[in-house]
Amino acid sequence: MDELELRAEADAVLGQLVGDPGGAARLREDQWQAVAALVRERRRALVVQRTGWGKSAVYFVATALLRRRGSGPTVIVSPLLALMRNQVEAAERAGIRARTINSANPEEWDAIHEEVERGETDVLLVSPERLNSVDFRDQMLPKLAATTGLLVVDEAHCISDWGHDFRPDYRRLRAMLAELAPGVPVLATTATANARVTADVAEQLGTGAGEALVLRGPLERESLRLGVVQLPDAAHRLGWLAEHLDDLPGSGIIYALTVAAAEEAAAFLRQRGFPVASYTGRTENADRLQAEEDLLANRVKALVATSALGMGFDKPDLGFVVHLGSPSSPIAYYQQVGRAGRGVAHADVLLLPGKEDEAIWRYFADTAFPPETQVRQTLSALAGAGRPLSVPALEAAVDLRRSRLETMLKVLDVDGAVKRVKGGWIATGADWVYDTERYARVARQRAAEQQAMREYASTTGCRMEFLRRQLDDEGATACGRCDNCAGPWADSRVTAQALMGATKELDRPGVEVEPRRMWPTGMPALGVELKGRIPAGEQCSTGRALGRLSDIGWGNRLRPLLAENASDRPVPDEVLRAAVAVLADWARSPGGWASGAADTPARPVGVVAVPSLTRPQLVGTLAQGIADIGRLPFLGTLTRTGPAHVVRRSNSAQRLRALSGAFSVSAELAEALASSPGPVLLVDDYTDSGWTLAVAARLLRRAGSGEVLPLVLAAAG
Repeated sequence: MDELELRAEADAVLGQLVGDPGGAARLREDQWQAVAALVRERRRALVVQRTGWGKSAVYFVATALLRRRGSGPTVIVSPLLALMRNQVEAAERAGIRARTINSANPEEWDAIHEEVERGETDVLLVSPERLNSVDFRDQMLPKLAATTGLLVVDEAHCISDWGHDFRPDYRRLRAMLAELAPGVPVLATTATANARVTADVAEQLGTGAGEALVLRGPLERESLRLGVVQLPDAAHRLGWLAEHLDDLPGSGIIYALTVAAAEEAAAFLRQRGFPVASYTGRTENADRLQAEEDLLANRVKALVATSALGMGFDKPDLGFVVHLGSPSSPIAYYQQVGRAGRGVAHADVLLLPGKEDEAIWRYFADTAFPPETQVRQTLSALAGAGRPLSVPALEAAVDLRRSRLETMLKVLDVDGAVKRVKGGWIATGADWVYDTERYARVARQRAAEQQAMREYASTTGCRMEFLRRQLDDEGATACGRCDNCAGPWADSRVTAQALMGATKELDRPGVEVEPRRMWPTGMPALGVELKGRIPAGEQCSTGRALGRLSDIGWGNRLRPLLAENASDRPVPDEVLRAAVAVLADWARSPGGWASGAADTPARPVGVVAVPSLTRPQLVGTLAQGIADIGRLPFLGTLTRTGPAHVVRRSNSAQRLRALSGAFSVSAELAEALASSPGPVLLVDDYTDSGWTLAVAARLLRRAGSGEVLPLVLAAAG
């Protein structure tokens, strides 16, 4: 078949894909160049093109042509679950049978594996996490590598540790690339790769298979109108949303930096009568699916989302994207705003930066590769165990948070130093070098991205040109549409009524604090004889905090008060009043002691404080103030018997080890508890892991108290 005939066949498949069979649909020349490279030349190619360019059309058209020529199924590796669902539906329109394996459908995995082996599946979409699942890696991956007709790496910037969204699981693709049969084409796609990331990914693609073809296009988005609205505080930003959401075209996405902020904003907008839904890492899968369907059908004005939605949502007529706070990278920002305006002539993109943004960046910045001492400690623990160790078991030996420990293990796995097996992780014994300079360069890159995001918010130049230059787009020029090119177009005014409503919402304190129910794994190995479930008679009850440090209401007020460099001082009056309000709401809530419901705890009989090394005045005056206002006896403070310095631990096992033996109940406090039997309020300033409250509650309950009801100023997360 000559080139003209192949092109005609490709265009016919495109027509089916876009729902216009027999119409005038034609691949653009750059799309055709990519398809021809994959189908005719069986090459490896990297496509760096703006969102909406049609990257999925390339791999679906190539899949149809390759399958007709006897090639095996296409395997698409993508982190975007929402986009996976959209792509399965799009593939069906072109007669392409697509299935997906990801964390949302484990009950279907076995059946899908069988369909693939029988040749009944044309496209298999898998999430990168599956690549390092032991069963998938050892059983399914070798079969796929042997039979795959086309490998597609979506969001390919994730391969590179220079990418803004580096994911160690993606590096497992190196092994699959090496195992592919000769002549199997590979397509990598992304909309967010600068020159360094492009070169890195192209080099990885081309390893052992000749030089990869790189197709890089301009990143201009002519439909997007960018703007920044500077507002003084969180209440003004929420009020602005309530005031102007209806002015934004169509339906869209409102991004927030934290789960708490997204849930706060969604709740406030619903109270104001807007049809919106929240979409975060805490949203149940069924609710996510419903939210996606509602946005696609324009039944909601907006999804209020965290990066859990990312850019993985295919809605060509998305009319706007608003960011309630600045992401820490202009490249990530370009990726997220790129969801808008794909199939419409005009879409609005607005950034509403906040004073708390940088504090939130720091809060989530604990992702740098750990120091060499901790890495060596991990390798030593694995080597000396003589058996696979789970991540919870490793926490007893390594002072790292679980998420950071898991990421480190994935990097070490890619580097060949460890391996994931049934039952956990093992050390391979292979030589491994700690690349100090590389990790430092990546850290500097992240800092540079944050600085660039500050500059984006304050620049007087073209905003689209700024973003394109951050992505090394050589053709970047002024767009003529943004607020700096064409003049401000978004009204920044907020009426007193809208501001009052937002202020009232953000002033409402109170979130639940879930208690610990189980002791961490591996404590006996650390000399702490605690394991299994915490006995019901020694547990903390569900508590309350004024807010989370990551939210935009009370979090903004509490962060300065609880900052590491903040001076200790008596509790501010407004904070004490808010704590009393939380107690009043707690008492009246279902299950509260004033609700009148059956099986509810009795009214607290007294107040006990946790001894604080860094903020004794703050905690002491908070506890005493609550006791005075509530007309409760202040029973006393736990005695600190542990180190006279702050012990900061990063995971549950290490935190509990540090707290073991840190407190005791004095004779005076024990006598007070005995003379006033019943529930007690346990007061502290902050809870992160929950282990201080768990240890303190165990001591109090063993000393004779009733239920222990924790009240803290702030909770993490």
